[in-house]
Amino acid sequence: MPPKKPGRIRIGEALTDTQLVRRVLAGESALFEILVHRHSQQIYRAARAILRDDDEAADVLQETHLRAYRNLEQFAGRAKFSTWLTKIAVYEARARARRKAARGGKFKDSAAAREFWKEPSTEPDSEKRVLVREMKTMIEAAIDALPPPYRTVFVMRTVEELSTADTAACLNLTQDAVKTRLRRARALLRKKLYAAVGPMRREAFRFAGRRCQRMWAERILPAIRLLAKDRVGASDNA
Repeated sequence: MPPKKPGRIRIGEALTDTQLVRRVLAGESALFEILVHRHSQQIYRAARAILRDDDEAADVLQETHLRAYRNLEQFAGRAKFSTWLTKIAVYEARARARRKAARGGKFKDSAAAREFWKEPSTEPDSEKRVLVREMKTMIEAAIDALPPPYRTVFVMRTVEELSTADTAACLNLTQDAVKTRLRRARALLRKKLYAAVGPMRREAFRFAGRRCQRMWAERILPAIRLLAKDRVGASDNA
């Protein structure tokens, strides 16, 4: 029996973002799923750093991917695809924050959203699991308490580990401004928490695994199928 050929998604995982974009534009819309999973963590963290709201950050993440898919032809390749995506997310998150502030409202974490996006635990040691959860909660609360300009830069540079240049491009700041805000954010955190943020930072505001799979299957894929159908129809009528 001949060996089974690998699926298109597995083949696509070895491609660069730019190569994936070209192939999606050429009609292989299923490959867009790789881009969604590849960059959702960064986009979610950037949005949540601005909004401090799980529901809103997840909505921004979904809207970012849909906008990116609709406007994929506009990606010129001059910047990284991840930077282009994150700039879309930052613009959308800031717009939501302004609208909410204008109405005098505040974002609050939704218990229903946290339950929907909850990752199942695989840690066998219950005591350690509780400790990790408590530490994660403490870190997230401390980061959330930072002033907004410092919080966004801190999350992108220290939690998501973007470069200074990429962070500056995503936020439309100079690299000097990014460095200054990062220093001030670290100074605010250092006394109580910064020593703990180092080894634990990758656990904060996670958006990966089952969360990303569910978002793709339940929210993004149905919308993309409709957009792809519209795109084909428009091409046939041209």
